[in-house]
Parts: sequence; C-alpha cells; structure tokens
Amino acid sequence: MTAIPKSFGMPFRLLAAAVSFILAASPLAAGEIKQNPKAVVELFTSQGCSSCPPADALLDELGARPDILALGYHVDYWDYIGWPDTFGAAANSDRQRAYSDAWGAGRIYTPQLVVNGAAGVVGSRRAEVEAALSDAALDVPVTLEPVAGMLKISIPARQGLEEAVVWLVCFRDRASVVIERGENKGKTIAYTQIVLNRQVLGMWDPAAGASLKVPLKEVMPDGANGVAVLVQAETDGLPGRILGAASLVR
Repeated sequence: MTAIPKSFGMPFRLLAAAVSFILAASPLAAGEIKQNPKAVVELFTSQGCSSCPPADALLDELGARPDILALGYHVDYWDYIGWPDTFGAAANSDRQRAYSDAWGAGRIYTPQLVVNGAAGVVGSRRAEVEAALSDAALDVPVTLEPVAGMLKISIPARQGLEEAVVWLVCFRDRASVVIERGENKGKTIAYTQIVLNRQVLGMWDPAAGASLKVPLKEVMPDGANGVAVLVQAETDGLPGRILGAASLVR
C-alpha cells in the first residue's frame, strides 16, 4: 500500500434542483440495469501502483455481484513515478481528497476502497472489504428506465433523511491495459467499472423525491458504455454517505 499526504480537494458544485434534459438522442435499447444494491464501492487505484492489481481484481469480483455497484477511480498522483495512468484524472484524485477531508484523515493512498461514502478500507484486503460490506445498506431506491435515447431516473421521497445531490457517473465497464513502465512494468491488467467523468444532475428532496431525464448520447463521453446514478449527502461541500444508487450498462 502506498500513501501521500493529503491536500485540499475542490468543493463539489451544486446545480438547480429540478433538472429535465430534453435534447434529442438516437434510440437506445435497454441494457443491463442494476437497481437496489446494498452498497456502492469506490476503488481509488492507479496503474502505477504495485499494490493495486489485487484490489483491481477484487473490484471485478464485487462488480459482478447483484447487490454491489462498483466504480473504479484512477488517480493521477502516481503518474510521476514512471507510468502515467491511461485513465488517471485529477478529478478522481480530488474526490479521494474530498473524502479524506470529510473524515479528517491525514493522507490518501492506493488502493483505497470506500463503501457507501462512509468508510474507507485497504482495497486489496479481502477480509476488511467483506467486513465493511457485511452490514452495508442503502436507504433510497433509485429506478432507471432507458426510453428512446433518454434515461428516466426516479427517486422516491423518504421522510427523515437529509437532502442529497444526484450525481451521474459515466464509466467504461472493462478494459485491458499493457503496462510498459513503472512498478507494474510488463503486466497486462484488466480494469473494470472505470470512471470517465462525473456530473451533478440536481438535488434530491427527501420530502418530494426527484424525477429526472438525461439524454445518454449527449452526456456519455467517448469510451463510456455505462452510467451510474448516485444519491449522496454533502456537508460543507464535502461528500457524505451515499443514500441510493443504480447503474446501466449499454
């Protein structure tokens, strides 16, 4: 496991409460939809980290489970040691730093796996991961329905919970990368659920719920074939617990 001191992440931006995109898009056939998982697991990993391949393999296993929504965030802060991660992004490093700031932690590291936005464990330690998942639960169901190029998102009201941000996370479900330099030189590593970007769709009101529409063709970047919708609380612009989630692979 490798680590660096923490630094301050960028605060998340919030957009308007009611969002309804109506841009035209080509027809979309329904793909694989994962709804009502018990946990969202977010792995912060790097192709330049020798400790990460076991965690990457474990993320693949977790993502195959019907009750787990898995996402892989490739960070960029190890690029300097000889191999720039082909999926690395400063935004992913910022998200990890934001979790660190929210928890008052003193560092960030790879591989770190965050469960439901509430707890971070070493992503390669299976026993720790399974322990964190043992009593995991999400309080808010999220329903996805692809219709004529649009993705309809329905999130019911749930009295007694805090207001939360609705995020759209676009990902690539699988890629194999030949590592030519750095700590993993000579290895060919399979990666799954690779996050390519994130964007705020709006706010979820626990008293009223939320109903949104997104044109998938317009919001998915090149290389992405999946989207996840996360309903996540925030405190002072820092990420809190994830309340609900669902995903679609085209």
